[in-house]
Amino acid sequence: MVTVDSKGRVVLPQEVRQQLGITPGSEVEIREEDGKAVVEPEDDPEQIIYRMERLIEETSSRRGETTPLDEDISRIARKHKAAVRRGAKNDDDE
Repeated sequence: MVTVDSKGRVVLPQEVRQQLGITPGSEVEIREEDGKAVVEPEDDPEQIIYRMERLIEETSSRRGETTPLDEDISRIARKHKAAVRRGAKNDDDE
């Protein structure tokens, strides 16, 4: 049994994370289903990155070359991409 903290956070047990392939940086969907909270991992991180890069390519080819709004956004995007890639690498190690 786990508890919910004051900010609504729960820690998934290690066994559950391993069974679902949830690693640090993984994105999950949480939804209510029949009165229960369902946690479902997002697709494979490499697939997410591939789709993200394809969307960027398609968008930039229609609108011309794009540039980040500011350095903070670019830095955050790089940090997120690195976290997703680390999660994918950790999955390969298991």
